[in-house]
Amino acid sequence: MPDHVYKVVELAGTSEESVTKAIETAIAKAAATLRHLEWFEVGQIRGHIENGKVAHYQVTLKAGFRLED
Repeated sequence: MPDHVYKVVELAGTSEESVTKAIETAIAKAAATLRHLEWFEVGQIRGHIENGKVAHYQVTLKAGFRLED
């Protein structure tokens, strides 16, 4: 297996549905413009409350993509 070098970017995904959907939203958007996207790490989970209920989820994550040789 050859050695690789990765670039790390920070993303924030949002969703009204779930934390998982917020992560998937961020990764899908990043994958549209970054090649070799290979991993992610969740840093923070936040949310917005309206009328005593969760109204919105926001997830901050780091994603790594492999630099081309």
